[in-house]
Amino acid sequence: RGAVGEVPLVITPTMLSTVSNTVRNNLKRHVAASAAADQKRGFKAAVLGAAGGIGQPLSLLMKLNPQVTELSCYDVAPITPGVAVDLSHCSSPAQATGYSGDDLNKALDGCQVVVIPAGVPRKPGMTRDDLFNTNAGIVKNLIAACAKSCPNAALLIISNPVNSTVPIAAEVLKKAGVYNPAKLFGVTTLDVCRARTFVSQAKGLDVNKTNVTVIGGHAGTTIVPLLSQVEPKATFTDAERDALTHRIMFGGDEVVKAKAGGGSATLSMAYAGAEFADSVMTAMAGGKGVTQCTFVESSITEAPFFSSPVTLGKDGVETIHGYGEVNEYEKKLISDMMPDLVSQAKKGVDWVAAN
Repeated sequence: RGAVGEVPLVITPTMLSTVSNTVRNNLKRHVAASAAADQKRGFKAAVLGAAGGIGQPLSLLMKLNPQVTELSCYDVAPITPGVAVDLSHCSSPAQATGYSGDDLNKALDGCQVVVIPAGVPRKPGMTRDDLFNTNAGIVKNLIAACAKSCPNAALLIISNPVNSTVPIAAEVLKKAGVYNPAKLFGVTTLDVCRARTFVSQAKGLDVNKTNVTVIGGHAGTTIVPLLSQVEPKATFTDAERDALTHRIMFGGDEVVKAKAGGGSATLSMAYAGAEFADSVMTAMAGGKGVTQCTFVESSITEAPFFSSPVTLGKDGVETIHGYGEVNEYEKKLISDMMPDLVSQAKKGVDWVAAN
């Protein structure tokens, strides 16, 4: 009751409801603002091999990504600091810095995401496995530096042959005592991009609404597009299926031949690498429902590393999904390529043991 002469305060159910709704709405706004702020959290990212055919366009796309606040560009090529100066003139918030030579550890210090396209490209007649001897050593040295300077970073491997270089990276990280399978990825996004593009063109679909799961590895017949699972649902004659499957498997060869000795897929690989890096950062920043096909340590098949749909989270790999129901044609593709996928991983592991 109020004092003498004051009107008593009467709290009605309506008032309680109003206060409750106000508190609830304020809380909702606070949570939404916090989530938005969290998802806008900036990342320090590095591109290793930043002066190369993939590295330069990839660095440009990373510089333009609003989630990147700092971009380290490293390459052995002496022009790399100049590449970063060039990038720094682009009107996006990320700060680009270039490093070369002995400055690898400096470039990696504090990085949360590292994308690695370094290595020699394919020429006509070469398979990705022909690159093994050169690129194995490059990947080993770069991963050893990551283990020292940014052991908790997400590591995105583009350097071919991915089926072997990812296992090499895992072994190097194990030797350094910092291996985290949830933070090591082979980038197979280009296979998915090609599948979406080729299928949408063949069937008259909107490429932005076309989804194709591509599993296995990232070399020739180890790349298995699951055309039976295309969304939106599409049907293919046997001839269409065979032609699309072959083109998706050997899309890289199509570019190598078209460039006539002038290089391999660089622009499309940079696009795909930047797309996957964006997904990794989105998930690390708290984004939900981020799922991409990627080549990771996996137990869903007999292969120690396998690409299938993976849900990403704040700490990297959150859930590795199986590839669902497949038809007899796809079962045979998977069965036929499995020995190659297993042996290519073993080749990487054995190489680290011997080197």
